[in-house]
Amino acid sequence: MKLEASPIRFGTDGWRGLLAVDVTIERLLLVALAATEEMLLRGNQDLSKKVIIGYDRRFLASEFAEAIASAVRACDLEPLLADVAVTTPACSWAVVEHKALGALIITASHNPPEWLGLKIKNPSGASVDEDFTRAVEQRILLRQKSIPVVQETQTFECRKNHLMGLKRKFDIPALVKGVKNMGLKVIVDSMHGSAAGCIKEILGSESAEFLKEIRTNRDPLFGGNAPEPLEKNLDELIAKTKKSSKVGSPSLGMAFDGDGDRIAVIDETGRFCSTQLLIPLFIEHLAKVRDFPGCVIKTVSGSDCIRSIAEEFDRPLIECPVGFKYIAKEMLRLNVLIGGEESGGIGFGNHLPERDALYAALLLLESIVQGRQPLGVRLNNLANNIGSSAYDRFDLLLADNESRLRLEDFLRRDPPSLIGTKKVQQVILIDGCKLKFGDRDWLMFRFSGTEPLLRIYCEAPTSKEVKETLAWAKEFIASI
Repeated sequence: MKLEASPIRFGTDGWRGLLAVDVTIERLLLVALAATEEMLLRGNQDLSKKVIIGYDRRFLASEFAEAIASAVRACDLEPLLADVAVTTPACSWAVVEHKALGALIITASHNPPEWLGLKIKNPSGASVDEDFTRAVEQRILLRQKSIPVVQETQTFECRKNHLMGLKRKFDIPALVKGVKNMGLKVIVDSMHGSAAGCIKEILGSESAEFLKEIRTNRDPLFGGNAPEPLEKNLDELIAKTKKSSKVGSPSLGMAFDGDGDRIAVIDETGRFCSTQLLIPLFIEHLAKVRDFPGCVIKTVSGSDCIRSIAEEFDRPLIECPVGFKYIAKEMLRLNVLIGGEESGGIGFGNHLPERDALYAALLLLESIVQGRQPLGVRLNNLANNIGSSAYDRFDLLLADNESRLRLEDFLRRDPPSLIGTKKVQQVILIDGCKLKFGDRDWLMFRFSGTEPLLRIYCEAPTSKEVKETLAWAKEFIASI
């Protein structure tokens, strides 16, 4: 068991670590204070003096959220605390609604149950950028400031306000009627997270005819697994979706991560559909049916199928490093149709510069209803139009950070030119090392920013080629 705390370092979206080892109340107060001071420094006169404070369903999350309100008050600002556990996008929504300086959210997102952490949002509701988090880290190192005695903190209906806002963005009665007319059954798996009950509340009482929810109870252990919507964690949802479809009704399974900003879907055949498959469908719906303007943003680890569908609708495509904060930065700068990452996070230009799994779920239902076909059929038709590919990823735990630095340096200085029988045609160093052999055919090495972990991604024309390439990658790393 790890007994020594790691230095406070921000990753792609916030600061996270082991509860009671890395994340303690003392360290959390220091981080919250530094973050609030930085918010105050960067705020402008158009903003209120409010800071939104939210939390998910993890162990001690609500208690820690109330505690960090004292850090906000130490800066003569007004903390507004969510009255119940909420999704992270609900806090982003509240920031915009209250014209707040930002948000502090106690969550470890999709990480294992023993983790906890803090996400920081800026006045637009997006995650703060690297410049902000570096400044926070510097403040922590340079000085400490006493925290005043905790006082009673004002609470507000953060969850309710977000759900009401989502209702206004869709024609909910038409959506419910369309689902019923199709005979579609919908099964929602919130993975014991803070998105539990949200879809039911948005769709209303009539949804009882077709909507079923599983794993809605609060369980800080998340059933023993990380609340991450990966295929390996969704056995119950997959089984129930397949069973429901077999009895005569096409079914759809939807899963949300622990803090409700990531989504994965199961189609009527039981196929796991990551955002790699969903983003092209969203692009088609938003560009063709809704006729929304804007470019497409994807992370460097995303499927090339996204590029193909963007080109079909004459939408410029921008590729950025992994981490939604990079997508959000482009969403604040450009007119964006959609921005997405392979790990389940999708943002929409007409909504927030942030991921919101509930919005994505409603838009998916809308696209299915308007297309009058189950998801699997829609995806197959889309693949026939733009082509398809296979995709997979695995994570390799390294011995220590020294090993990570050595491997990273080696890949940058001398990347391989031949992977098995495939010749490397292009080396991309936007984030890690991506080796392209052709369209929808590549291998990528990317290191975690907070731990000695190597993520290895691969896309290829067939599943067999993906397995062979990843096997080669394992041997290659072991030989360095």
